Amino acid sequence: MIIVAHPDDADFGPAGAAAAWIDAGSEGWLVCCTSGDAGGEDPTLDPLELAQAREEEQRLAARIVGYSGVTFLHQPDGALANDLPLREMLVREIRTFRPDAVVTGDPEVIINGNGSVNHTDHRAAGLAAVDAVFPAARNPMAFPWLAKGGLAAHKVRRLYLMWSNQPNSWIDVSATVDRKIEALRCHASQLHEPEKVFERVRGRLAEQGAQIGVAAAEGYRVVVLDEDADESAEVGAAVTAEQPQGH
Repeated sequence: MIIVAHPDDADFGPAGAAAAWIDAGSEGWLVCCTSGDAGGEDPTLDPLELAQAREEEQRLAARIVGYSGVTFLHQPDGALANDLPLREMLVREIRTFRPDAVVTGDPEVIINGNGSVNHTDHRAAGLAAVDAVFPAARNPMAFPWLAKGGLAAHKVRRLYLMWSNQPNSWIDVSATVDRKIEALRCHASQLHEPEKVFERVRGRLAEQGAQIGVAAAEGYRVVVLDEDADESAEVGAAVTAEQPQGH
C-alpha cells in the first residue's frame, strides 16, 4: 500500500518500485490523503474542478503502474494534519487491504538533501501513515468500532520511507523507468515543462542506481517491523527487487 499526500506524489515517488513489485506478483493499492485542490498557480481556478481533474489524472497513472485501485480521502490540500480522524481513515484502509508493506514519505525530513523544503502535507501524510501502521492498525483496541465492523487488527511487516535523507536500501527499477515516466505524464495539470521534468527524474534514478550498480534505482529508508519465518509470497516478491546498501 502506498500512502501519499497528493495526486502525483506516488508517481514522483515509488512508482518504479511499485510497478516492479506488481510485475513480480504483488498487489498494490494507492491512498491519496488529498485531491490536490490547492495545487495550481491560478487563483481563479475552481478548487473542486482542479481536484476532480487531478483525481482523474491519478486514476490514469494508477492504471499504468498497475495498482488494483485508488482511494482518495478528500482531506484539505495544504492543511493536512496528522490528527485522529486521518489516522482512523488510514487504519480503515490498512485493515481493509491488509498490506505486507506500506510505502510513505519519511516524516522526519523537513529539509531535503538537495536543500529544498519538504512540503508540510508530505510530512503530515508520512507521520499519519507511520502512526496508523504502528501501533494503531495492529492494536485491536484502537478504533474498536472498526474491529466490531469486521476490520480486524492487521500487522504491517515493513515500512518503506521514500524521499528520505537516510536511505538504507535501493530498489532496482531499471525495467520500470519508462512506466514511471508514462505515469508522470498523466499529471498534465502539474507539468509545465514535462520533458525537463522527466530528464531530471531519470537523472536522479540513474544516480541512485549507481549505489547498487544498476541503470536506475529508487532509494528508501526501510523499517522492518516483523520478520517472520513464513514470509508470504507477496513480501517475498517485493524484497527480491530490493538490494541492500553497499559496503
